[in-house]
Amino acid sequence: MKHIQIAPSILSADFSAMGQAVETLQQAGADLIHCDVMDGSFVPNITFGHHMVRDIRKHTSLPLDVHLMIERPERHVENFIKAGADIVTVHHEACGASLKDVLRLIRSLGAKCGAVINPDTPLSAVYGVLEEVDMLLVMSVFPGYGGQKFIPHVLEKTREARAIFDRCNPDADVEIDGGVNLQNCGGIVAAGVNILVAGNTVFCSDDMEGTIAALKRGK
Repeated sequence: MKHIQIAPSILSADFSAMGQAVETLQQAGADLIHCDVMDGSFVPNITFGHHMVRDIRKHTSLPLDVHLMIERPERHVENFIKAGADIVTVHHEACGASLKDVLRLIRSLGAKCGAVINPDTPLSAVYGVLEEVDMLLVMSVFPGYGGQKFIPHVLEKTREARAIFDRCNPDADVEIDGGVNLQNCGGIVAAGVNILVAGNTVFCSDDMEGTIAALKRGK
């Protein structure tokens, strides 16, 4: 079984003190920093662009896991990678038939690449790229806003994805994003997920280090 990693989403941080928030996450045992980039078009919310990634890069040595919830991500991936993104994930729903080309572009620019699917998108939609990706991100809420309730049926897709990766791409990670908490993390890990994105659960905790450690244990 792959090592369980926690990627707190800075969407739940205080944007006026982002540098300190990222430093605190690293000290508390986070494995990656998850950066939710939203454009107000592909999803209804607007968050931040590559300048934020550039600025938080100065405050942490942890990998920056940049999740692009934007239309035509191929126009922007280079800026995010230059800003310090280590992993860039893009939505099947935004890329369509060009998904494989966008993933190859990300890798050619020196970052790891990942595909993302929404809760109502079947895993079969990305079968054609699973041998190439470094990560599959399965959304367990509909993208746009933090604090949503976890959608449990998506775990069927994470189980299937892990089985496929075990056969053809064993180094690839399965990540889940949305509604992850201390009550459901055990079932999530049991369903083949090895990277858990957790925003409110970490940032609303009085014991951030203890919460991250508990998420890694799956309880």
